[in-house]
Amino acid sequence: MIRKLILMMTLIAGVISASAALPFDKYSINRKELPEAAREMLDEYFPKAKVSMIKVDRHLLKKTDYDVKLTNGTKIEFSNKGSWTHVDCQKKSVPEALIPKPIRSNVAKKYPGEKIVRISRSSLYYIAGLANGKELKYDRLGIFQGEITRQEAEAFDAEALAEADSIASSGQ
Repeated sequence: MIRKLILMMTLIAGVISASAALPFDKYSINRKELPEAAREMLDEYFPKAKVSMIKVDRHLLKKTDYDVKLTNGTKIEFSNKGSWTHVDCQKKSVPEALIPKPIRSNVAKKYPGEKIVRISRSSLYYIAGLANGKELKYDRLGIFQGEITRQEAEAFDAEALAEADSIASSGQ
C-alpha cells in the first residue's frame, strides 16, 4: 500500500515538473513562426500592416494556435493549420473579402451605415460584430440567425478555436 502511494506521488511530481518545464507560450514578431496559410492570409488581406506581436499558444492537451496583433491594432486568431477563426479590426472595417457576401448584404440592409469590425467563424456559424456593439449570428450559408450578446460571441470564439484544433487533429 505504501509502495503504491509513493509510486503515485512520484508520478504526479514527474508530470507536474515536466509540464512546468514545457514552454507553452512563445512571443515573436517573425511571420515565419506562423503556418503558411496564416502568412498568405496576412499578405492578401492586410498587405501594408506590420506584425507587432505573434503569440504562439502551445497547449499540453490540444493543438497550438496563434494570436497575431498588427501595428494598426487588428487582432487575428489562427488555428494550428493557419485558418483564421477570429478577426477583430477594432473600429475599422474587416476586409470585405473575408466576409461572405450574404452576410455583407444582410448587414447593409438591416443595419445601414454600420461597419463590420469583427468576424468569427466555425464549421457551423459566423458571428459578425458591428461598430455599434451588436453581435450578429449567421449560419454557414449566410442566413441570419439573430442577435447575440457579446458574452455569447466570446464563448463562440473559444468554441470555434477548439473546434478548429479538433478538425485539424482528425486530419480533415
